[in-house]
Amino acid sequence: MKHIIKVMRPKQWAKNLLVFAAVIFTGKLADLPFLTDTLIAFVAMCFISSATYIVNDIFDAPRDRQHPKKKERPIASGKLSVPIAATIAALLTISSFALAHIAGTWGCVTIIGVYILIQVFYNLKLKHVAIIDVFAIAAGFVLRAALGAEAINVPMSGWMFIVTGVLALTLGFAKRRNEFILMGEDRTTSRAVLNEYSKATLDMLVLLFSGMSCMAYCIYTMESQTGKEHPALVLTAPMVLYGVARYIQRVFKDDEGGEPSDLLFKDPHVLISVVLFIIVAAFAMTTVATVPIIE
Repeated sequence: MKHIIKVMRPKQWAKNLLVFAAVIFTGKLADLPFLTDTLIAFVAMCFISSATYIVNDIFDAPRDRQHPKKKERPIASGKLSVPIAATIAALLTISSFALAHIAGTWGCVTIIGVYILIQVFYNLKLKHVAIIDVFAIAAGFVLRAALGAEAINVPMSGWMFIVTGVLALTLGFAKRRNEFILMGEDRTTSRAVLNEYSKATLDMLVLLFSGMSCMAYCIYTMESQTGKEHPALVLTAPMVLYGVARYIQRVFKDDEGGEPSDLLFKDPHVLISVVLFIIVAAFAMTTVATVPIIE
């Protein structure tokens, strides 16, 4: 059983918290029906993401055996057989589609389907093409946010698309940087696309998109319709800036970034930033601008 749980990578479910972005930033967090649908969508995304992790591990097992950390994964190490792993992935996929349908409209089912298609293309081709490989990963994050919006039947704004996308690109390129350094001269035995990168390029891409994510979020809190209706939302900006700064410190000082979810739980600074962000954002969405603002 422990190998089944391990192959599902429950720690990675932290990424799926993006599903809650819509219910938080629409001020519907205390509305039980909306919260319930969001929770169901969250579980659906956890199931389908675990299913894709399992499929990825099945296909990547030969290369994972050459990786200093990934070689301990249940499938690569032989502790979990491929037929059992494939059966689990199938059951998780069916369950995810069922939950997505319960959570909302057919739009939720479509988003899950698109997520699967991206993962299929990623494994077949995209993960072997530099830059596009990370953009494909970032698309998965955007779809998580879109699923949360669809579950409560609200349109996903361009702001949410941009903020989620550039933050995901930051995490994605930081992960590639970690792999590039960790594997050293043997990097191509684990992931061939790493040969298409250089450390300097990855450093610049991490800094580029981390800066863009901070700027995009700060502008969002002030210039978006949500920000103008709930001016207290700008109070969440310091938590975002600090969290990103702390993350960048760990990426460049300690060569972290391989698994963002691991860093979330290992670094109390990042974890506290996330918790405070959620609390302040929930508070900000309960306040509405009732007086003119001095420009």
